[in-house]
Amino acid sequence: MQCKVLLCLYFLTIIKHVSPTEVWVRPHTSALLPCSISVPPVGDSLLGISWTFNGSHIASFGTTDDNHVDKGFSWDTSLFVNGTFSLTVLNATLDQQGVYECQVRYNVSELHSSNVTLDIKVPPTLSIPSTMVVLDVKSELQCIAEGFSPPLVYFSWTRAGEVVQLEQAVTAVDHTPEGTYWAVNVLKFIPLVDDQNVIYGCVVTHAALDKLLSLEFQLSFVYLPTVTLSAMPLPSRDSPLTLSCDIEGFYPEDVSVSWLQNGTELPAPLLSESGPDGTFRTRRYYTLSPEQRELAGEVECVVHLPSITEPVVTSAALADIDPIIETQTALTKSAKASVSLMCISLVLVFLLCFGFSWRRRDGY
Repeated sequence: MQCKVLLCLYFLTIIKHVSPTEVWVRPHTSALLPCSISVPPVGDSLLGISWTFNGSHIASFGTTDDNHVDKGFSWDTSLFVNGTFSLTVLNATLDQQGVYECQVRYNVSELHSSNVTLDIKVPPTLSIPSTMVVLDVKSELQCIAEGFSPPLVYFSWTRAGEVVQLEQAVTAVDHTPEGTYWAVNVLKFIPLVDDQNVIYGCVVTHAALDKLLSLEFQLSFVYLPTVTLSAMPLPSRDSPLTLSCDIEGFYPEDVSVSWLQNGTELPAPLLSESGPDGTFRTRRYYTLSPEQRELAGEVECVVHLPSITEPVVTSAALADIDPIIETQTALTKSAKASVSLMCISLVLVFLLCFGFSWRRRDGY
């Protein structure tokens, strides 16, 4: 009895709360959560040990708790007499990340309390959604890192092996469905002719990586087209009007064309051919109904290229390209000219007649 009292007094002198510990492991590997104190060998009859996670007991031992260990965890009770109470997570998964608390009691007195934070290290994967840029136009490249943990990741960019954008730290806040993180970094620059066939790279540093992760690629250049809008000649104003949109000098071949009248998109009505310089050309048509033709106003041909934010647009007033309106305008001008000429002729005749009558009155 006296020995137990002395042991209890000794234990009370070594009671301490240990500062938190962090443990990092790969997914689906074992993780040892440390918990130990320095004590002389003692029997375990008066020891009480418990591990809690998210407010629930996952392992317990001693007189005041049921002796149990949840599925997926283990510990070696034979080490308890030496002051080692570590817990092993057998197959660590993302949902087991967090703070674990170890408490040790001797004869109901708390001897030790410590927290261990378990984190899962998952390396990122990289992708470049698009490598398309426009020559001599400010462009953006995106680099996506996804599927990683912890959330802190570092991005940098290289050109021909040289760093063109210094390392930037990003703390991801977006989660994948699996519970890992993803983040995006952007390189803004103006592509030049010298950038053709040059190797660019997105480089990432992360706690789960043993070395730098790099994704290299070449730029894909987009050539913006020239767009010309015209109308096909037709015999009468009551006929449907077909508009022509000539699109030349673009690359790559994949483009989409939409039509607008007075700012409202018209229902969709396709094909491209290769030019000698490697770019493509196509002509798209749209036939205006008599009602749309009568509406007149401004028409636009809007050309969209993949991965390019701003479309190429050309517009024209229908009155300037509709041959019927042009003809009517020409006829109106001709009629006005004829009327003016007739008026001038009448004035001249009147003046001549007036002159003759004046001379006759004066006796000439």
